[in-house]
Amino acid sequence: MFPFFDPSMIVLIPALLFAFWAQTRIQSTYSRYAEVWARKGVRAEQVSRLLLDRFNLGSIPVERIAGNLTDHYDPRGKVLRLSDSVYGNPSIAAIGVAAHEVGHAVQDLENYAPLRIRNAIVPAVNLGSMAAIPLFFIGLIFRSPTMMDLGILFFLGVIVFHLVTLPVEFDASARALRLLSDTGVLATDEIGGARAVLNAAALTYVAATVMAVAQLLRLLLLRGAFGGRDE
Repeated sequence: MFPFFDPSMIVLIPALLFAFWAQTRIQSTYSRYAEVWARKGVRAEQVSRLLLDRFNLGSIPVERIAGNLTDHYDPRGKVLRLSDSVYGNPSIAAIGVAAHEVGHAVQDLENYAPLRIRNAIVPAVNLGSMAAIPLFFIGLIFRSPTMMDLGILFFLGVIVFHLVTLPVEFDASARALRLLSDTGVLATDEIGGARAVLNAAALTYVAATVMAVAQLLRLLLLRGAFGGRDE
């Protein structure tokens, strides 16, 4: 049996389909509202600056970064980065994404607990995510329950990361929509477009969580079927 392809992979199929649908949804929704310019004509980076200054976060620069939807807030460097497809864009979609990243900056300012937890576990999760699957399948090949269990334990860290990420992302989107409404950057009838973009983006995080849980289920099934014994 090839260790990375076996009948247990059937449990991944629903998660893969959901992930594909979520990715299609964000691409189509973003593309739709990327064609709709906000009536005030402000660009995404201007919105970011405006909203950051509202919280006295003038020390946080807004930088341009290569790529499409590679936008992020760096809590370590205290930098907000907007992708080529967002920076300089006056569309409802781009403004929604920019405001979402400002939401993360405000979370950082307010020491939002889930964000603190996520930032704290990132180094361990990165290491565990790289080691988990190789450890598990080496254990499977050599019938070592100890190594399989260690791989599963490391993979549980990945699950925790995804579960903590969900409230972080949902909260950032909620903050973004409130800010866009309170500041009048987007009109009432334009807020719905920004909400649609951010809700579609949130689905990708849900899909990643579902995929991780499905992978964990697969590992547990293999562990039960081919556990063997350490000698």
